[in-house]
Amino acid sequence: KIGKSREKACRQEEKCPPLGLESHKVDNDQLLASSMLRYGAGPHRGRLNMQADQEEEDDDFYDGAWCADNEETQHWYEVDARREVEFTGVILQGRDSPVHNDFVTSYFVAFSNDSRTWTVYHDGYAEWLFFGNVDKDTPVISEFVEPVVARYIRILPQSWNGSLCMRLEVMACPLSSLNSYSWQNEVTSVYDLDFRHHNYKDMRQMMKVINEECPSITRIYNIGKSFRGLKIYAMEFSDNPGEHETGEPEFRYTAGLHGNEVLGREMLLLLMQFMCKEYNDGNPRVRRLIEDTRIHLVPSLNPDAYELAYEMGSEMGNWALGHWTEEGYDLFINFPDLNTILWGAQERGWVPKLVPNHHIPIPENFLSENASVAIEIRAIIAWMEKIPFVLGANIHGGEQMVTYPFDMVPTAKLHQTPDDSIFRWLAIAYASTHQTMTETHRGMCHTDDFTSGQGIINGGSWKSTSGSMNDFSYLHSNCFELSLYLGCDKFPHESELPQEWENNREALLVFMEQVHRGIKGVVKDQGGNGLANASISVEGINHDVKTAVNGDYWRLLNPGEYRVTARAEAFSPATKICVVGYEIGATRCNFVLAKSNWKRIREIMTLNGNRPIKLSKLNKD
Repeated sequence: KIGKSREKACRQEEKCPPLGLESHKVDNDQLLASSMLRYGAGPHRGRLNMQADQEEEDDDFYDGAWCADNEETQHWYEVDARREVEFTGVILQGRDSPVHNDFVTSYFVAFSNDSRTWTVYHDGYAEWLFFGNVDKDTPVISEFVEPVVARYIRILPQSWNGSLCMRLEVMACPLSSLNSYSWQNEVTSVYDLDFRHHNYKDMRQMMKVINEECPSITRIYNIGKSFRGLKIYAMEFSDNPGEHETGEPEFRYTAGLHGNEVLGREMLLLLMQFMCKEYNDGNPRVRRLIEDTRIHLVPSLNPDAYELAYEMGSEMGNWALGHWTEEGYDLFINFPDLNTILWGAQERGWVPKLVPNHHIPIPENFLSENASVAIEIRAIIAWMEKIPFVLGANIHGGEQMVTYPFDMVPTAKLHQTPDDSIFRWLAIAYASTHQTMTETHRGMCHTDDFTSGQGIINGGSWKSTSGSMNDFSYLHSNCFELSLYLGCDKFPHESELPQEWENNREALLVFMEQVHRGIKGVVKDQGGNGLANASISVEGINHDVKTAVNGDYWRLLNPGEYRVTARAEAFSPATKICVVGYEIGATRCNFVLAKSNWKRIREIMTLNGNRPIKLSKLNKD
């Protein structure tokens, strides 16, 4: 028997969460339809914000919706909740397509407990006709006047624009009023953390509270301002906040380059809470991380766009709302394109004598005031140049995997970096530790699994793009940067956050620990002074790193034996064999460089017009 809710009074102020079509918590076998245009437009494609495969090269490409096989009103789309729940509403959306304009404009809703006998929602006098979409992108919610208790729900389209295609989400609460979300969150976090979405004001307040609870190991600062003037806040964890300590690597997590991809924001706010609490409780692992590493967490690089997405709410923003800045920039790909500069120089044989293979300068036209560069990007670059970061990751949503450089693929042979093996190690460190990222039974969020079950992929092999944050970090600085895509739903419901924290907590910690892998050391002169901007070269890897202001350096490497050379202007180079083991903890590899007379010889040669110099003349000088 289909029943109205007996808990109506309890639900008046409580919004039920999504059942999980968009997040893929609802499996494909829970979705059924009366027909389908083809497999690529089957019921498994009818998820809210499902994106089409834009490369429509074959007859069965993945479409951005469920589509019926003909244009008749007897069609239906069914969702099985696998248990009785309290259905409270439906969110409908049209077909994602660059050429089609398909969306449902009206529909009935029916319920069942056995999928054979169905009751259409009615007002006591007639079946209730719900109004649907007015365009293909904007989600429209229809809330039931009274919730309905059932196991199955069907959408019965009655009218539509174009072809009969749609995407949807279903809102539903469990029947137990004692723990309204326990059935969705398979793991209830044991940590006393603030599991909710935080707008700009709430984020600032939370960071302030954490700083007050852990004043000796935290510092709040901002790296700049957004277009609307909102500060881009960072939280630093260190046993000596505010200072770079010689020999201590710098690590960063950033999130919110795209304002509507909010899970990273909340994961970093939860990580801040977790690290503060665990440090105060004496957790040896967290204490070791904070004492041996300077950690920077930036939860919102695009605060203007986040506020826009937050205002629309978790389920009501479309795929693009809040993606760009107020000025219309995609921050992830607004960095200087240094790939083209490097590869052009390589083709001419200019690397490394005329053009370096590391710390490639930013083009002058990019630095000009009239350049098409977001104000947020200028702030991020200035921050990158100020701090000698070793390892970092920027966090995204809309897919579930880890990507690593290069993100630009002009030719098949050039898309791998010289450090491809260590990048793969770093990517696997996160993906394999994440609780669901390497699961293969669901595939990827929008297409088949293109990561071969590993949960990682070279960025350019997925979507080739120029000017990415990852490529810029690698080519302009010492920092090895990766992208973490944490889930299919860009803006998950608050009820999902405890489970997402459990999915990511260990991976977040393990990835930070990788900053201590490889070799480290200090390059000094014979007087014991640290040499800044000295180059560290590893034989067989055509990419150098530079020392920091105190002469200290870190070079991420996989386990193995390496021939390493340190070079500095006006000094003779020095070479050592450095061995990297499998255990966490970088191998110390220090260098002492002796003064060289080559600088004086070059000065004399310049005065002599770069002509051969007689030995007698050289001795005289």
